[in-house]
Amino acid sequence: MTEHTEEFEEDRPPSKSQRKRDSDALQDMGRDLVQLSKDQVKKMDLPEELRSAVLECQRITSHGALRRQMQFIGKVMRNIEEQPIIEQLAAIRGESSVAKGEFHALERWRARLLEDDDALTEWLTKHPGGDAQQMRQLIRNARKEAELGKPPKSSRELFKVLRDSKDE
Repeated sequence: MTEHTEEFEEDRPPSKSQRKRDSDALQDMGRDLVQLSKDQVKKMDLPEELRSAVLECQRITSHGALRRQMQFIGKVMRNIEEQPIIEQLAAIRGESSVAKGEFHALERWRARLLEDDDALTEWLTKHPGGDAQQMRQLIRNARKEAELGKPPKSSRELFKVLRDSKDE
């Protein structure tokens, strides 16, 4: 291809097929937003028009109305920057490196709490909203489950408590 031809192609508007692919991608992203919980949508940094359209779509049960609302969400998304939304969705799904790092940090905290009694004091100092009594009970139960070779139910519950108190 010659240099002149490449310049000519850059000046052209996107083809109808490309516009359709772009539109479908935006609708897929909108579908991902609709599948989140209401709390997750409210916590995301979204333009108000998009947030209200997504929350409205979650409320709709009629198939035809749902399809129209999804098309409306795609239309709203055409006028906004999509990269921040992609990054936020990746973080929610745990696909971003930041989310993975936070997950691993919480796993290390859980291991420290199960091994060292002083770690609980350190955690509570850094996260004063944590429930010390609940955490002590979960730590005791998790240690007992590990000794008896039982499934790590309390260890999983401890992880959830750590994750929830980290956000406070």
